[in-house]
Amino acid sequence: MRIHEEHFTVDGVPAVRWTPPDSTTTGPRPLILIGHGGGQHKTAPAVVHRAHRFAASGFAAVAVDAPNHGDRPSDDRYQRIATEIRARADAGGDPAPLLADFQTLVAAQTVPEWRAVLHHLDPGPVGYWGVSLGCGLGVPFVAAEPRVRAAVLGLGGASAPAAEAAARITVPVEFLVQWDDERVPRAQSLALFDAFGSTEKTLHANPGRHGDRLPEHELDSAVRFFTRHLTPPPH
Repeated sequence: MRIHEEHFTVDGVPAVRWTPPDSTTTGPRPLILIGHGGGQHKTAPAVVHRAHRFAASGFAAVAVDAPNHGDRPSDDRYQRIATEIRARADAGGDPAPLLADFQTLVAAQTVPEWRAVLHHLDPGPVGYWGVSLGCGLGVPFVAAEPRVRAAVLGLGGASAPAAEAAARITVPVEFLVQWDDERVPRAQSLALFDAFGSTEKTLHANPGRHGDRLPEHELDSAVRFFTRHLTPPPH
């Protein structure tokens, strides 16, 4: 199956959309917004792999470069914080508080940017997939965006801003935890899961460290999850 890939910008913010090759669908197609990880970009291999799988399953998928990532210009303010986070992690310190502050800062910019992208695309039902940085930015986005009907999040912790935003999320959530995560303490991940206001939420825990590849069966689960919540049942 040949997936269509379209690069575009919205108010100077670079993005890419993947869609299935068929043109039989009438009306807006359900869309999944994919949040990339820290240091990655909208066409990182893991993002493209998930986008192709979603598109092959009948969805459109879109990814947007976060500030100071991909085709976005370098921002000295963000770069200094990212360098400090890496230095603390390399020295064996706890980078979680710095990560939380960084994600809160960046989310103030990305939430309105991502909402503008959705407005530009005018999609059908929307889902969100994001772990690590994609979770840190995704939690406030999902909390603020009523078009999002389901979210897969993970590898994130319950800082005060994240927990406050999570409490405002009431859509179904799948939450992924790497059990041996060295960046986000396990207790913080579990606290974030507990903070979600959703009545339908599921915790998926797998062995592995923060940067380890997620099991492929989690992508299978995400496809089923989004199909269940974004695709109308057959008549």
